[in-house]
Order: sequence, then structure tokens, then C-alpha cells
Amino acid sequence: MWSTHTPGGSVTTSNRTTGSSQPWFHQHGTELQRFGTVRLLPLGLPADTRRYACQRLNRLLADSQILHALYKKHHWLMRGATFYALHLMLDKHAGEQLELVDQLAERVQTLGGVAVGDPRHVAELTRIDRAPDGVEAVPAMLSRLLEAHETILIDARDAAVRVVEFGDDGTNDLLVSGVIRTGELQAWFLAEHLVDTPLVRIDNDGEPV
Repeated sequence: MWSTHTPGGSVTTSNRTTGSSQPWFHQHGTELQRFGTVRLLPLGLPADTRRYACQRLNRLLADSQILHALYKKHHWLMRGATFYALHLMLDKHAGEQLELVDQLAERVQTLGGVAVGDPRHVAELTRIDRAPDGVEAVPAMLSRLLEAHETILIDARDAAVRVVEFGDDGTNDLLVSGVIRTGELQAWFLAEHLVDTPLVRIDNDGEPV
């Protein structure tokens, strides 16, 4: 049997024959695995260790998704004399963050957990402050990205140490080689754009020539 919704909103039921090409619409089911739980997998890691790692990873995953979104937003809204360079750099950083988002989510799944993905759920978990809906000055946008990076880096360093204590070397490797090293490099690039240096040549007295 299959059901279709008519334009008037009523539901009709018909017999579905074997081999029918009719798609099954409006399917709903029970939740197969609750967020925050882990499945049994032959990984050589206790359930408590995997559950803890997934909790830490999901928090970083939520923050990283917000950071990626901030990078894209600021990439679109960038302006001023350094528009072209920053426009390209922010988009490059956004792409790198998107790769990290995928790696973090896949690590959660590898450990038997459930990766946070719905933006509304992400908003509930993130610790990164919400940016204004409008446009900020360029230095403020860059500073906001730096603050988000620092939030993630502080948490990633702590999580990397904690998971090693439980024997989870795989999660530690992702946090150190991926999240921390990428975040440090991106923060450096951002910070250098906030150094107050003139765009023209200066003389020995520090005056523009």
C-alpha cells in the first residue's frame, strides 16, 4: 500500500505493485540512535571513552561549523583597500574549515556516535558568539574570526590531552594534526592583517614619502 497527498490535502491509499516506480513520499520513522549515545563497534576502545570523545568532538564540530559560516559571510561582505586579498584568503580558509568539519563528523561516526549536523542543533551547542546580521568594519570581522579560532584552539588542546589519557590516539591525531595546526596557521594569517602598517613608502622619520 502507498499513500499520496492530493492538492486538497486529503490522503488516498492505493495498492503498490511489485516493481512499481512510484516513489514513497512523506516517510517518517522512529529515531534509530539518540544523539549522545554510541554504538558497539570493534575498535578496542571502551564505550565510555568513545562517548566522551564524541562529546568533545561534537562541541568542536559545532564551533567549526559556525567558524566556517563566519568565514563565508565575511568573504562575501569584505570591502576596502584589501578587499581582493582578504576575499580570496577568507574563502580559502572557509574551504579548509569545511574539510575539518567533515573530518570531525566522520570521526564521531567512526567512534559509533552521532555527529551534529542540523544548523539549529549546532546553534544550541556552539560557544561562539553570534555575529550581527549586518556588516561590521573589516578589523571587527577579522577580530571576530580570531576570537572564534581561539575558542576552538583552547578547547581542542584540552580535548587532545584528555582523549590521550583514555587511549584514544586517533582522536588526538585529528585534533592536533587537523584542528590545532590548521587553526594556528589561519589565525596567524588573520592576525597579520591587523598590523597597522602604511601602504606607502616611509622615510627615516616614519613619514610617508
